Amino acid sequence: MLTKFFPFLDWFKDFTPKRLKMDATAGLTVALVLIPQSMAYAQLAGLPAYYGLYASLLPPVVAALFGSSRQLATGPVAIVSLMTAATLEPLASSGSPGYIAYALLLAILVGGIQLIIGTLRLGVVINLLSHPVVNGFTNAAAIIIATTQLPKLFGVYIDKADYHYETVIQVIRAAGYYTHWPTFLMGVIAFAIMIILKRLHSRIPGVLAAVVVTTVMSWAFQFEQNITVHLEAIKDSNINLLINDFNDTQNAIPLLEKKRTLATLQQSQFKKQGDTIAMLDAKRDKDVLNIQIDQLKYRALLNRREIRRQLFSRIISPKGTLSFINQKDVESPDFGDGRTWRIKIGDRPIDPEGVVISGGGSVVGMIPKGLPSITRPMVDFNAIPHLFFSAAIIALLGFMEAISVAKAMAAKTGQRLDPNQELIGQGLSNITGAFTGSYPVSGSFSRSAVNLQAGAVTGMSSFFTSLAVFIALLFFTPLLYHLPQSVLAAVIMMAVVGLLNIHGFIHAWRAQPHDGVISVITFVATLAFAPDLDKGIILGVGLSLGVFLYKSMRPRVISLSLSPDKRHHDALGHGLKECRYIDVVRFDGPLFFANSSYMEDQIAMHRQNKPHLKHIILVARGINDMDASGQETLSLVVDRVRSAGIDISLCGVTQPVMAVLERTHLLTKIGEDHIYPNIDIALKAIHEKTHKGEDEEECPLTRVVYRTVGIQDKKVKPIPDKPEGIATKAPRHKQ
Repeated sequence: MLTKFFPFLDWFKDFTPKRLKMDATAGLTVALVLIPQSMAYAQLAGLPAYYGLYASLLPPVVAALFGSSRQLATGPVAIVSLMTAATLEPLASSGSPGYIAYALLLAILVGGIQLIIGTLRLGVVINLLSHPVVNGFTNAAAIIIATTQLPKLFGVYIDKADYHYETVIQVIRAAGYYTHWPTFLMGVIAFAIMIILKRLHSRIPGVLAAVVVTTVMSWAFQFEQNITVHLEAIKDSNINLLINDFNDTQNAIPLLEKKRTLATLQQSQFKKQGDTIAMLDAKRDKDVLNIQIDQLKYRALLNRREIRRQLFSRIISPKGTLSFINQKDVESPDFGDGRTWRIKIGDRPIDPEGVVISGGGSVVGMIPKGLPSITRPMVDFNAIPHLFFSAAIIALLGFMEAISVAKAMAAKTGQRLDPNQELIGQGLSNITGAFTGSYPVSGSFSRSAVNLQAGAVTGMSSFFTSLAVFIALLFFTPLLYHLPQSVLAAVIMMAVVGLLNIHGFIHAWRAQPHDGVISVITFVATLAFAPDLDKGIILGVGLSLGVFLYKSMRPRVISLSLSPDKRHHDALGHGLKECRYIDVVRFDGPLFFANSSYMEDQIAMHRQNKPHLKHIILVARGINDMDASGQETLSLVVDRVRSAGIDISLCGVTQPVMAVLERTHLLTKIGEDHIYPNIDIALKAIHEKTHKGEDEEECPLTRVVYRTVGIQDKKVKPIPDKPEGIATKAPRHKQ
């Protein structure tokens, strides 16, 4: 009973110092990969890099303690980080205090959903995300994640567009106009180190090696070059006008937003008071303010874009004063110090006395030293409706990734895996992590593989991983200051390569063409709607459910004939002739309200196509369930068939259906003597009587008869029937 609530107690049944050493080695190895990866994923989520370390501190331990997998490595992952950014960007600016607060709230919602599903033992809900949908979404997400890192890789700065593909086009244009080659070179070096070490199967983690080498290079060659100057030091009248106009615009937007908030409150108050005219006036004022705010934001966007396009050369006078001249006004390309300088600009106004100009690459920068404080995340009830649906998708996607990894490892280790317990572990890790600055996390495929290969035996390895992060936060954060941002971009791009699975589309198509189509549509829709990633998933799930409903409403209804293997198979599919007097009809699927009328229509069509028909044998072994609508339809079919002078019998009735027939007394109407265990017994009972006095020389139900001459020379591969379901109560039948 204790191990049911505290699964980690099982770790200590066969605990030995040797196992402890193996777990410690594995945990530290995972930490060497986790620390740089988590920082990269945090930035992918729109958070400062050190929040990745916070997300790697408590969640791995909690997930290991209360989950069922002993080797699953929990922490920041690419897809969940991308979904976090897509969910929060409409609510606040990336990296702002409000954005961080929403990220922590999102983690609580994700964890709460996972915890509730796991506690109620509803892990099967994950089946709503079919493999074709997940494959299409994962491939699209991998491309989106990789392309979001292009600005860092090329060292360019752009504003995000409404759609991701528009943002990528802007990145390409900006890179064509200007690329910071030292930044690009750092990324290439990181790629080279990770690829080479991976091919050499080195025990040295490629991610760690790339981070260490490039950080040392960044520090040694002074990769970061930022200077703060007065606006007057920039000798360009046009740029001064652009900055002043940008500042005026940015200062005006908050004032209008306050007026909009007031107009919204007034509209709500007037609505409660029933003052329709005043409410409409307030609504009009709010709409006007929205238009003005949008115009100012667009104007600021144009100014920001133009300021970023300006490239400067630095001049140092004999007196040591600095000045920057636009390279358009410089005749010689060697003019200045040889560097190209650009004004750093974001969403905030630029201080004329403190203009930051960069002549180098972008680095991680200062990371707060010490542990995150334990605080209660802010709960904004107005934001919960917007976050909840995305939180549900993140919860399901994150769990699907985690359980897929856990199942793959359990197949190798022989460990028993409980999906619902894993949901509880993931849910608790997200909830508790939110109190120490963690955004949503999940199980990582790459780090779990490292954990398993390094020899992890129990979840104690996750304890040592968190311990390493704990020590890094206390003592080693200053060493990460010079880590180039392009290297973190390279780390992410290398990690998501494993998410690409083109073969998945081919596999889905081979299994069922409609699955392949659904996978491709989900892929295209996710790319097209990005950053609204949930739309691609919703479309894919909707298509999957639509196909399922369509197939359920129109199950296979086929006529059977004897095939060369002495069993009865689909006559049309095998080119077999059908009996003129007996129609053996097989219904493949449960008989319920959505398809009962379809069965009725199919029986009527079979009667119409066979004018000499005397008896219908309904093979019911494929009918594993029947509701009230199905029972009523079957009763109606029996009445109509027999009123037309044709008899009808059932064979292979399953126990659940037999129970329905008995409870509704339909068994009495059909007649127990018309219920047979299987086709062979049914044919023995009715064949001679049905064919008496008829001229059918060879009955396709007792001998193999092909539709056309020569088809018997072809190799026909019979389709094996499903095992026949026979009712436990053996009904009587005529001999």
